[in-house]
Amino acid sequence: MQQKIADEFDQKILRELQADARLPNNELAERIGLSPSPCLRRVRRLEDAGVIRGYTALVDPAAFGWTMIAIATIRLSQQNEDEIVMFEQAVQGWDEVLECYLVTGSRDYMLKVAASDLGDYERFIKQKIARLKCVASLETSFVMSTIKERRVQDKVL
Repeated sequence: MQQKIADEFDQKILRELQADARLPNNELAERIGLSPSPCLRRVRRLEDAGVIRGYTALVDPAAFGWTMIAIATIRLSQQNEDEIVMFEQAVQGWDEVLECYLVTGSRDYMLKVAASDLGDYERFIKQKIARLKCVASLETSFVMSTIKERRVQDKVL
């Protein structure tokens, strides 16, 4: 069950931590208008409740030599439990896949895939995707430029 945000202070905490998860508690408390102890208790409660799922650094994919991003849409041969589990377990182990979504429509999954070049992407398809018997079809679009990329949510429900 999704945990609801308690009040305006929780919303402020979440906005600030999304913008900079490295904020020291004292500075976070000052920014949201609470003293440090209640602020820290709220952060810990949000973590314990699963509202804050973790902390991470956003790294430029080019730092890993990944200069191209592909959006791959996958259709499974059948949408049964075995094939779904097979596909989802495989994706979990692929470092090239930055994001994976189960979607509605004519495709079953959408993947955001990082590669160093077209040959690298081709190897990924041949050595990983094509070896899965559950994959019926694949369609790829390559990202030419990023118009908007955002990790911070202004509105917290």
